[in-house]
Amino acid sequence: MPASLRLLPLLGLAPALLVGPVAGVEARVPPPITSRQSFVAEAVRQAGPAVVRIDTERTITSSGGDGIPPMFLRDPLFRQFFGGGAQLQQAPRKRTARGQGTGVIFQEEGLILTNAHVVEDTTRVSVRLVDGRTMEGSVVGTDPVTDLAVVRVAAAEPLPVAPLGDSDNVQVGDWAIAVGNPFGLDNTVTLGIISSTNRNASKLGITDKRLDLIQTDAAINPGNSGGPLLNAGGEVVGINALVRTGPGAGLGFSIPINRARTIADQLVRNGRASHAMVGLALVKDPDGVRVRSVMPNGPAAKAGLKAGDLVLKVAGESVQDPSQFLSHMEDSGVGQPLSIALRRDGRELQLIVTPVEMASLQG
Repeated sequence: MPASLRLLPLLGLAPALLVGPVAGVEARVPPPITSRQSFVAEAVRQAGPAVVRIDTERTITSSGGDGIPPMFLRDPLFRQFFGGGAQLQQAPRKRTARGQGTGVIFQEEGLILTNAHVVEDTTRVSVRLVDGRTMEGSVVGTDPVTDLAVVRVAAAEPLPVAPLGDSDNVQVGDWAIAVGNPFGLDNTVTLGIISSTNRNASKLGITDKRLDLIQTDAAINPGNSGGPLLNAGGEVVGINALVRTGPGAGLGFSIPINRARTIADQLVRNGRASHAMVGLALVKDPDGVRVRSVMPNGPAAKAGLKAGDLVLKVAGESVQDPSQFLSHMEDSGVGQPLSIALRRDGRELQLIVTPVEMASLQG
């Protein structure tokens, strides 16, 4: 440390040591501190009891052959050298893989919001509350498209519920508090700020999700998945889902609670979530969004869209990125006509396309 910095405490104390109190002036003593509790403690007090640990089990089936690659097992020379395949081929083996994540209770009758990747393909789900109670859970539904899931536990009495906020009001620079169970360390709290909003998952290299994420520098680690991101008032504004590793490590991403609430309601009501699709492959263009390909017999093809079309507006709003197109389509919903303004061969056209359920085009 520089010498000038080390000297500052001595210089600051010297006048008081040499001069002392001024004659005739009563010394003013700071009032005693009666409470050292921060806003973080108050926020966690509100939402913390509703944060749970989720322990899972999955059955993993592995092929026989003691780890020998199948390509070698199929090679006649390899099999002849080792005396045939009878000694090599073994029945598939099963083992139990255990995992852990976090969830947050959003309805007092025992409904818990978490990430789909926490509970997908599980054979057993166990939920542990902050007060130590452990309950068996059942998966109500999962939505891989948004990485959200709902788990239900049978509670004999109403459970604590976390207050849900409004993620549309989140602003860059707001406080962000992550609560979860990273690396099995229960009830861990970290503090940061909102670094960005509407960070599209595709820009992070995640192409199989439809998500505009909240970015935060609050520490989110393995085991935090499915836990809440709180604002300074203790309201849930996001569901923690992703963390950046390698270059740029330390960046965490949460699913906005408004989106999560909509998906959770659909999972509880229908057991699945609805996602609109029109059958287009889009790429970014300096002047808008370019249609790269059109699915035959899909809604876009039936509406008259063609490869090479330049999409200028969707639902009356300008679009500069494929993610904006998807957002407008999701907002419109399945079966709702969507206006598309485009340019083709120098002419501007106005078309109406009606999105259908994603599963109907993918199935």
